[in-house]
Amino acid sequence: MPSASQIKALLKSHIDGNNEQFLSVAMQMAAHEAKQGHGKVALEIRELIDQAKKSLHAKKLTPIVRPRGEQSDLFTAGYTNLRLSDMVLSEQTREKLTRLIKEHRQISKIRSHGLAPRKKMLLIGPPGTGKTMTASVLAGELSLPLFVVRLDSLITKFMGETASKLRLIFDSITNTRGVYLFDEFDSIGAHRGMSNDVGEIRRILNSFLQLIEQDQSNSLLIAATNHPELLDQALYRRFDDIVEFTLPVDKEIVSALKNRLASYKTREISWAKVAAAAKGLSFGDLAAAADDAMRDAIIHDAAHVDSATLLKAICSRKTVHSHS
Repeated sequence: MPSASQIKALLKSHIDGNNEQFLSVAMQMAAHEAKQGHGKVALEIRELIDQAKKSLHAKKLTPIVRPRGEQSDLFTAGYTNLRLSDMVLSEQTREKLTRLIKEHRQISKIRSHGLAPRKKMLLIGPPGTGKTMTASVLAGELSLPLFVVRLDSLITKFMGETASKLRLIFDSITNTRGVYLFDEFDSIGAHRGMSNDVGEIRRILNSFLQLIEQDQSNSLLIAATNHPELLDQALYRRFDDIVEFTLPVDKEIVSALKNRLASYKTREISWAKVAAAAKGLSFGDLAAAADDAMRDAIIHDAAHVDSATLLKAICSRKTVHSHS
């Protein structure tokens, strides 16, 4: 028989919606049964686990993941396998995202107490610091589809009809639970007092403020911007959490590079020198530099990435920035 702790762990992972933990505990139970000499039971459990894994991997996309008609101009959509462990984050940011994930894994429990989980998040920071990836990670952790709202189509193609198109987006947010990303959010969220704005943009912002205030769905709404100074102050009050992304510090630089280089051998790397050289680069730049270093090692038949190869790739990335 499984132990009481295994049963409790199994139930907790089910309640939290943590499929990976649920299957891990189930595998422990199968191993326990095998040790007890219950080979048939162990085999049956493993077969059920295999079926569950196939079911999760073969998850059918909801109809809106293949948007048609007007929706095809407003969304791109799909599923992602990214996890929080794939990101290098500050402790404060990781805590905020972990809290959000936990709340949405227990959304029914929170709703039963007359409360709602945090569901509206504003991400701010320089390009390449992880804002867009965060939306993908939240979708992956919660096994929800990721919808990226195409603001360019909303603003340019549908001038004069933006209120109805925004309502269509929020209808989808209500009807199809998912993670909805409004990237480059300042394109519709610029403050209403700007001298160069136009009446249509003001109407978009006013419509958005009304719709986000009325939203009671179980979806997550993520807005991301590189230019928070342009946003209308009324927007900040509509979000449950504001997460600021910054360029990585030395410790985060080293961690990000090590994670990216994990698939290739490294040797004699002076991480202090590397961190100093990489200061000012974003997480996206660091990933690109690590990839450049590995490609360089491969084409020169080098068995390892060393300090010289990595520093060369980092300097090359900085040169690209200086000319951009």
